[in-house]
Amino acid sequence: MKRIGILTSGGDAPGMNAAIRAVVRKAIYHDLEVYGVYNGYSGLINGKIERLEVGSVGDIIHRGGTMLHSARCEEFKTKEGQQKGIEQLNKFGIEGLVVIGGDGSYQGAKALTEHGFPCIGVPGTIDNDIPGTDFTIGFDTALNTVLDSIDKIRDTASSHERTFIIEVMGRNAGDIALWSGLAGGAETILIPEDPYDMEEIADRLRKGNERGKKHSIIVVAEGVKSAHDFAKELEAASHFDTRISVLGHIQRGGSPTASDRVLASRLGARAVELLIEGKGGRAVGIQNNQLVDYDILEILGTPHKVDLDMYRLSKELSI
Repeated sequence: MKRIGILTSGGDAPGMNAAIRAVVRKAIYHDLEVYGVYNGYSGLINGKIERLEVGSVGDIIHRGGTMLHSARCEEFKTKEGQQKGIEQLNKFGIEGLVVIGGDGSYQGAKALTEHGFPCIGVPGTIDNDIPGTDFTIGFDTALNTVLDSIDKIRDTASSHERTFIIEVMGRNAGDIALWSGLAGGAETILIPEDPYDMEEIADRLRKGNERGKKHSIIVVAEGVKSAHDFAKELEAASHFDTRISVLGHIQRGGSPTASDRVLASRLGARAVELLIEGKGGRAVGIQNNQLVDYDILEILGTPHKVDLDMYRLSKELSI
């Protein structure tokens, strides 16, 4: 293999640039040419492809977002769109592709793999919802962003003796809510993986109030219910005075943490090694701090599992 490509797709995540840097420099170290595909699968279809050099990825390891930009592409979900993408790869002489992103990005890599084109998936999403890896690129940074917000909101919640409901990202996975809620001492954490009992929540808040706890923090993953709808339901059940904070896209931005930079560097470099070894149709991950790779065709059918032991612990500590 002499020439590889790299693209980022779907929602951006802090640390993607660190992964891009690792892929480019690892490849050049092994005398490979690297081509960046701009704007995800949309750019692949439209031939927005440029050669990247060592200097192309200088001074990006500390930057959030993705220098290759990102986009969602409905056309690539069709056989015709996929064929257009392969034609562009062939046109530029690209023999293997590294895809950085979440589930949708992996679906695109899976499609290319089924067409016989070598692809390696690198998990880049703040949701931490990719099976086969303990952590995804961007999760730690998003977690720290949310935790910083929880700490600040708790200050004002304490001052005004109110219950604050904080909505975080996580449409189908509750990792951001669970980890940030536990680290931030939230009184209640709601995740998509576990249905909530409003009466139980209201009763717990009332008992805390009776013990002298005059303020509370509730962290809600967006996939459970919007913070506004949950607030209405809680106020009807408990009559507590609530305020709402929807954190939104701030969770995707910011300079990546050291943990995300190191993880991205390790995963990006390993993706290049797999292509050099002639292994396509794989995805990389980390388990127990060890790099792993697995069949991308098989892993996509595996559901993400939240740490229920940690979830139980959060309830035990929120009395």
